[in-house]
Amino acid sequence: MCENLISVVTALGSPKIIVAGDFMLDVYVYGDALRISPEAPVPVLRVTETEYRCGGAGSVAVDLAALGAAPICIGVTGDDQNGKILREKLADAGADIDGLLGAADRPTVSKQRLIGLAQHRHRQQLMRIDREFAGPLPQQLCDRILATYKQRLAESDAVCLQDYDKGLLDGDICRNMVEQAGRLQKKVLIDPSLTADYSKYTGATLITPNRREASAAAGIEIKDPDTAEKAADKLMKQCALDAVVITLDKEGAYLKTADEGQMIATRARSVYDVTGAGDMVLATLAAALAAGCDYGTAVRLSNITGGIEVEKFGTASVSVQDVVNEILSHNRGRHGKLRPVELLLSELAWRRTQNRTIVFTNGCFDVLHRGHVEYLKFCKSQGDIVVVGLNSDNSVRTIKGPGRPVNNQQDRAEVLGALESVDYIVIFDDPTPQKLIETVRPDVLVKGEDWAQKGVVGREFVESCGGRVVLAPLVEGKSSTATIKRINSLGTKS
Repeated sequence: MCENLISVVTALGSPKIIVAGDFMLDVYVYGDALRISPEAPVPVLRVTETEYRCGGAGSVAVDLAALGAAPICIGVTGDDQNGKILREKLADAGADIDGLLGAADRPTVSKQRLIGLAQHRHRQQLMRIDREFAGPLPQQLCDRILATYKQRLAESDAVCLQDYDKGLLDGDICRNMVEQAGRLQKKVLIDPSLTADYSKYTGATLITPNRREASAAAGIEIKDPDTAEKAADKLMKQCALDAVVITLDKEGAYLKTADEGQMIATRARSVYDVTGAGDMVLATLAAALAAGCDYGTAVRLSNITGGIEVEKFGTASVSVQDVVNEILSHNRGRHGKLRPVELLLSELAWRRTQNRTIVFTNGCFDVLHRGHVEYLKFCKSQGDIVVVGLNSDNSVRTIKGPGRPVNNQQDRAEVLGALESVDYIVIFDDPTPQKLIETVRPDVLVKGEDWAQKGVVGREFVESCGGRVVLAPLVEGKSSTATIKRINSLGTKS
């Protein structure tokens, strides 16, 4: 599963995805809150910083761009300073903003959060100030939005509708957008607003309500997978959808399609801020489905990106590299640093896309001592990622004799894995590491300087591929064989 998800997320490509809906500007005003006002029982906020981020549909667009997609923004902003800032932030993120129309009679929707910093570190939201006008758009502006949408639809690979009930995706516009996309067989993914009536979403491909939204729309209180399935099934039939994904906070998400219904769990996290999590989920689902993923894989990826997002403060995007690092970190936490060859190659392929230098060394590492520790530190100094080829028990016996190894291969791998200088461990059964070196194709091959005269196995191959071979200095008098002999001699004396 780990290898598959890495392959998927690194091959999402750059699909063009329309993002239509309620574009907002999130404003974060940070300050020290160290005293209470003498005028009223409220904190005094001494402002130290103001930060602007894209919110609502703008958050979805930025999230898509972070995943490598090409978002096409269609919506409305006010002709004001907040609108100017929002457009600049979207453009800087790589979004196409030609479809963002200005409206002189309404402000850019903005949410200003006052954030107090206790002891200059701990962020605590004190208040949110909203500026908006959520009334219906003038008909002339609606016509322009739909004309722009129709023009850009043909070149798009999918459509995201982000509905915060701020006036843009009213019944007629939303139905029109879904119908137009359906005629061109474009997938439409919708993050719905909190309403009991989902009729305007009828005919979409997928909706992604959270627990509260799905409960309100289906009239079923969602408490567990059974009630989630009932709610999802009802919504799918009522709105003629291909799929429903109900996000269920720390429990993960419930996926319902015509062929299956399944609870897709996520790992437990320390939730810092849920702002923007739904936007991230919608963006991930859209990017994954546009890239040809099945629903199950798309939801698993969205669980990961949504989970990463809630560990950040405010609306924050998640990149492909963030996802890969999360998958690798989770896999390492479950299985340590030991890898089968196939999974190792997949992870190294991603590391290489980040221009990481791969260092390889090998050995028995039977009784770990200071010489080993210094040697592996030296390996780490030669590049970014250190891969240790560890001789299997059978291989050690062939090399060292029937009395070795003292520690079995699993124990040796665990001890090696505790060293910060080691990134990956792979066990090999051959007498020499030649075959493994040819498989890993390291940029740097390291062996101890005692191999200078014996000849370094794999040297010719590594150098033929443009890599280099480095001989590491050894700590005098330190070896597993010497350590074992000393231990045996002490036992004899006693």
